Amino acid sequence: MKNLFLPAIIIMLFTAFKVRGDWQTISGTVTSAQDNRGLENARISYVVPGDQPKLAGHTDRTGKYQIKIPKTATQLVIEHMSYNTKTVSIIGSTSVDVVLSTSRVTNSEAVIRGHSKVRDVPVANIPQLLQGKVAGLNIQNGGYQSESESYATINESGFRSPTRQPLSTFSADVDVASYSNMRRFLNNGSLPPADAVRIEEMINYFDYAYEQPKGGNPLNIHTEISSAPWNTNHKLVRIGLQGKKVETGNLPESNLVFLIDVSGSMNAYNKLPLLVSSLKMLTDQLRASDKVAIVVYAGSAGVVLPSTPGSQKMKIKQALSQLTAGGSTAGGRGIELAYNIASEHFIKGGNNRVILATDGDFNVGPSSDGDMLKLIERKHNTGISLTVLGYGMGNLKDSKMELLADKGNGNYAYIDNINEARKVLVNAFGGTMFTIAKDVKLQVEFNPSRVQAYRLIGYENRKLKAGDFNDDRKDAGDIGAGHQVTALYEIIPAGVKSSFAESVDPLKYQQKDKPAVYSNSRELMTVKVRYKKPDGGTSKMIKKAVLDIPVSFARTSEDFKFNASIAEFGMLLRQSPYKQNASFEQAIRNASAGLGKDPEGYRSEFVRLVKSAKLLAKDLLVLERTDEIDEKN
Repeated sequence: MKNLFLPAIIIMLFTAFKVRGDWQTISGTVTSAQDNRGLENARISYVVPGDQPKLAGHTDRTGKYQIKIPKTATQLVIEHMSYNTKTVSIIGSTSVDVVLSTSRVTNSEAVIRGHSKVRDVPVANIPQLLQGKVAGLNIQNGGYQSESESYATINESGFRSPTRQPLSTFSADVDVASYSNMRRFLNNGSLPPADAVRIEEMINYFDYAYEQPKGGNPLNIHTEISSAPWNTNHKLVRIGLQGKKVETGNLPESNLVFLIDVSGSMNAYNKLPLLVSSLKMLTDQLRASDKVAIVVYAGSAGVVLPSTPGSQKMKIKQALSQLTAGGSTAGGRGIELAYNIASEHFIKGGNNRVILATDGDFNVGPSSDGDMLKLIERKHNTGISLTVLGYGMGNLKDSKMELLADKGNGNYAYIDNINEARKVLVNAFGGTMFTIAKDVKLQVEFNPSRVQAYRLIGYENRKLKAGDFNDDRKDAGDIGAGHQVTALYEIIPAGVKSSFAESVDPLKYQQKDKPAVYSNSRELMTVKVRYKKPDGGTSKMIKKAVLDIPVSFARTSEDFKFNASIAEFGMLLRQSPYKQNASFEQAIRNASAGLGKDPEGYRSEFVRLVKSAKLLAKDLLVLERTDEIDEKN
C-alpha cells in the first residue's frame, strides 16, 4: 500500500499544477448604454459548459475589470443592479467590452398604477405616490428602510426669525458618510432615500482653500456672502472652520484597537474583503511608536492580535488576512472588549482610539439604539475615542453607526470602495485619527435690522440649545488635524417679501420685535466658536463679526460655487420644501464652475453623480398607464 500511496500523491500534485496552469486572463470595460459611463461593482462570472456560472471578480470605479478564468470557459455573465444581465461569448478573445442596458423597472423608475393618464407629478409628492409601489423600496414618514437598511428621520430646519430666535447653535461634527453612501446608491442605478441625504456631510466631504490658523488657536473662521442660486432674492452665507495641520511625525503616539465585525452579514465582496484591504492601508500609515490590537466579534468576541507595535506591519496584516465571516453579531460584547484593551494600553496625551468596522447589524446582546447609546456613553469619559467605518449594502445600519460615533467622541465614514478607503485612511489620516480640538460648538447671532429670517442648511441632528454653547459639560463634535467644517445659512434680508418669513402680530407686553441696538450697523451676524484642547476640560472662545457686504455670485470663490451646488443638489435629492427654484441643470453648471484644480478628481466625480441623478429623477417622474392598459386587455 505504501508503494502505491506515494505515486498517487505525485499524480495528484501533477494534476493540480497542470489545472492551475490552464487559466487565461480576460479584461475589458463594462459601461452603461444610457450615458456611456463605466459601471462600478458589476459582477463578472464565467461559464464552463455543463456547469453553473462562477464569480470571477468585479469592475473597478471606472468600469474596468481583469479576471483569471479557466481556458475551458466559453462565456461571461455580467450583472449589475438596475441593469439587464448580459451573457457574452469569449471564445478566442482576451479583451471583452460589454454595454449594459437599464432594466425596464428599477428602484429609481416608478410604475404607479391607478392613474387615468400619463402625467408629470410634483417632485415633492413622489414619496407618497411611491408608498409600496417600487420593489425593494419602503418609504415611511418615520424614516427609511430598504431591505433592512435603516436611516434616522431628518426633519429639515425651517426659517427662523432673529427677533424670536436670534441664536443658532450647533455641534461642529465632521462626519462625511452620507456622501459616499449617496454615491453608492447612484452608482447602483437608484436615487438615495431622502433620510440618507445629510447635506452637511456632503458639503464636508470635500476640501476647501481656507487659511491656516494663526497664533495659538487650533481653528480659524472663514466667511463668504453672496446670493442663493435657488432664490436670488435670498442671501447665502458660508462659514468655514479650518483645523490646524500637523505633520505626521509630530502627531501624538497612537494606541489603536481594530474592532472588526466578522459575523455572517459581513460575508460579501464589499464588506469583509474591502474592510481588510482598508485596514491594511491604515496599517501602512503607522509609525514604530504606534501600536494596534485586533478584536473580532460574531457570536462572541475575541482577541485576534494583542497590542502590537506599528513596526510589525507584516504581523498585523497577516492577522487581518486570516479573518473570515460567519455567525450572529454580538456587537456589544465586542465594544466592551475593545475598550478594555485600549484602556490597558492607554497612552497619556496620546491618540487612544477604537476603530469599529461593521455594517452595524448588531443582533446579539445590546442591539437597540438606546442600549448601544448607553454602552458608549459609559465609555465617554475614558479618554478613548471611537471611529466608525461602515461597509456594505442591503442591511446597512446608518442610523446606529452615526449615533455611536457622535456619542463616542469620534467620526463616522462609509467606505463604498477602495478609493474611499484611501481617502479616509490615507489622504485624511491625521484628520480622521488625531483630534486637535474637542467639543467644538458654533453659535451664530443675527442682526434683525438686516436679517428677516435665516435657515441653517443641514445639521438637523447636530443642533444644540442656546445655553449649551457656554456649558462645558455639554458634549459636541471633535475636529482632527487639518480637518475642516463648513456650514451654509440661507438668509431672507430685511424688507424682502417671502412666504417663508413668519407673520406674527405685534407683541402687547414686550417690545422684542423692535431692535434698537446695532440698528444702523453693517454687521449681518457674529460667529462664535467654542472648543477645548484634546486633554482639557475648560473651553476657549473665538469670534468674528461678519459685515453685510455680499458679492455677486459670479465673483464668488470656486469653493463657494461648489458649496452652493452641493446644497442645491442635496435639497433636490431630499425633495426639500425649501428647494424653491433649484434645478439639476443649475447645480451641474455651478459645480462645473467650481471644479478648481481637483487633483484627486473628487469634484469631477460629483458632477457626474449630479448628471446621473438628473437622468434617474427624470425617469422617476414619468408615470405609466398600466392599470388602464390592463383593464382594456
